[in-house]
Amino acid sequence: MIQATLFMMGLGAFCGLVLSAASRIFYVYEDPRIELVEECFAGANCGGCGFAGCSAAAVAVVKNKAAPNLCIVGGAESATNVSDVMGVEAELAEPLTCFNPCQGGDRAQDKFIYIGVNSCKAQSMLYGGKRTCAVGCLGHGDCVRACMFDALKMGPDGYPIVDEKKCVGCGACERACPKEILNIKTPSERLLHFNQYSDRLAPCRQTCPAEINIPLYIAQIREGDYEGAVHTIRERNPLLLSCGRVCPHPCEDICRRGIEDEAVSINQLKRFAADYEMTSGKRLPISVAPSTNKRIAVVGGGPAGLSCAYFLRRLGHDVTIFEAMQKLGGMIRYGIPEYRLPKKILDWEIEGILNLGIESHTGVRFGIDFDLTSLVASGYDAIFLGLGAWKDYTLGVEGEDLNGCYTGIDFLSRLTRGEKIPMGKTAIIIGGGNSAIDCSRNLLRYGVEKVYIVYRRTRKEMPANEMEIEAAEHEGVELFFLAAPVSVKSDEDGNVTHLEYLKMELGEPDASGRQRPVPIEGTETLLQTDMVITAIGQTPDIFFKDDETQKRLNQLKTTRWNTIDTDPATLQSSIPYIFTAGDSATGPALVVSAIGGGRRAARSIHQFVMGEEVKASDNELFNKNIPGTIFDKAEGISRKSRSAMVELPAAERIKSFLEVDQVLTEDAAVQESQRCLSCCLTCYDPDQYLTNISPAGYHRSESKAA
Repeated sequence: MIQATLFMMGLGAFCGLVLSAASRIFYVYEDPRIELVEECFAGANCGGCGFAGCSAAAVAVVKNKAAPNLCIVGGAESATNVSDVMGVEAELAEPLTCFNPCQGGDRAQDKFIYIGVNSCKAQSMLYGGKRTCAVGCLGHGDCVRACMFDALKMGPDGYPIVDEKKCVGCGACERACPKEILNIKTPSERLLHFNQYSDRLAPCRQTCPAEINIPLYIAQIREGDYEGAVHTIRERNPLLLSCGRVCPHPCEDICRRGIEDEAVSINQLKRFAADYEMTSGKRLPISVAPSTNKRIAVVGGGPAGLSCAYFLRRLGHDVTIFEAMQKLGGMIRYGIPEYRLPKKILDWEIEGILNLGIESHTGVRFGIDFDLTSLVASGYDAIFLGLGAWKDYTLGVEGEDLNGCYTGIDFLSRLTRGEKIPMGKTAIIIGGGNSAIDCSRNLLRYGVEKVYIVYRRTRKEMPANEMEIEAAEHEGVELFFLAAPVSVKSDEDGNVTHLEYLKMELGEPDASGRQRPVPIEGTETLLQTDMVITAIGQTPDIFFKDDETQKRLNQLKTTRWNTIDTDPATLQSSIPYIFTAGDSATGPALVVSAIGGGRRAARSIHQFVMGEEVKASDNELFNKNIPGTIFDKAEGISRKSRSAMVELPAAERIKSFLEVDQVLTEDAAVQESQRCLSCCLTCYDPDQYLTNISPAGYHRSESKAA
């Protein structure tokens, strides 16, 4: 017994010596910070950070292969604690969230009966799924089962609904979806995304120059989520108040409801949401990405410049706006009258953009007070030129420089600046666009008794918005069609007395597709007037190109229309660090087009300053429509009255500059939102599919639409 005990003690001692030696030979050091870092994580082991669990993520942080803020579940608190352990400064990453663009669910027709495994992945293996919509949700909830945070649930209409408050952006749902519907993106990634052929887009979204998610914000209005509607619009358009007043809404021209009925009043609903925020007494928060320490100069504070500056700032860049006028706004301030867009509303909207941390300098003109050399020398990493189109075209006829002769944009901007312009009893405006209409309606409000618009084509060919033309007629503007100015006559003191015009007739179509006006010989006619305003269009003023001292700027390529020559997909000029958008890139166009262009330029500038390739996706729509989504009929649509736009009576409004068009009431807005068919790529809701709708939330009937 004693021998056995001694043997065991000796064996134990020997093993201890061996293990002691082995521990020294095979010792593996583990950094104690790994355990401390892992304790700072949420412990979810979700894999959303890109590593196989929290332990692997902690090792990566300690080895400097990952940032302290990689834990998407732990958020800011986790990032701060990890940074303390590592002895570095915390830098917060943008949150990742899930977004489901498919609102179709059970709406799409079945192309075959599926009786297989209750799984989206299994069903997708059979011809891509049972439904006729090849890109829509299959509805079995693979994504819901994959989510470990209870952030997804299957809605009553057969598609998953995301609870953004619970979503941590781990990506499990995205990986589980065989149709690649669910998207996990940061706010910046969503701002940088442009419409693509593979997206689930309603026709209105495809047509909107700003690419706003129109069905979503209308649904949010229908549900009473007005703040959500504001956020949805602002993700694509920072000038929603202005746009809600002046946009000619091309989206409504392609609205599916308009095929069988009147189009949904999309723009009025946008204005309703925008006005809701302004009148609520508070500004809704706008997220800004962490700073990149990149500096961008935005030359021009019009809609394109403001849009570009807004999106660049939200992407984390430092932005400074330089504006020639005394106030920001560009053409929407100096070219659009007070009765269409009150300046106090514009001021409120611009203030909200600047509040993001954007610096601005007004009353400084590019090429005079500062130039390209000074901007480069000041350390700006890129430059955006949003110069607008301020140079009016002239008629080129005798007498157009007489006393009482003006050009459209110059005339409107001088009025906005408060300049006193002598006006008689009669005025003639030459042109058929919105500027001509604005001039005519302005003059009535300044007391001019008789206002004529002279246009060389017919009403059908007038480029002005039809609603603006009708409003001008209601107010008393008289339209002269098929009349081309020949000369302006004056008295002996050089003051305008008459416009001489020649009667026209329409001939063959020209390059624009409109019939060309042809003069009728011997039909010269005099029309008495005290002033003549030429509003036939305008062009960018690129006078700085003629400055021989600006050798670098002389390399900036321009077109024969005096616009800056750019790649239309990226808006990058011949000088790599110069970008442009709006009228200086396209010539005079819509405000909403300038806003969309500003965002496109912001994406390219972001790519440039971050050292990425400046390019657009090959799959982008770029002002085209997705084949198969434009219908010629829409079944199941019954006529429902469109909410009428409330406006001041003509006799009352011409006595002041009060805003003519009024915002929809809440009841009218909700009622109008109910007319929306909630379209997706090919699916939509026929009218009998919507019942029991109220501002507090909408509920669909149990029957499913085909």
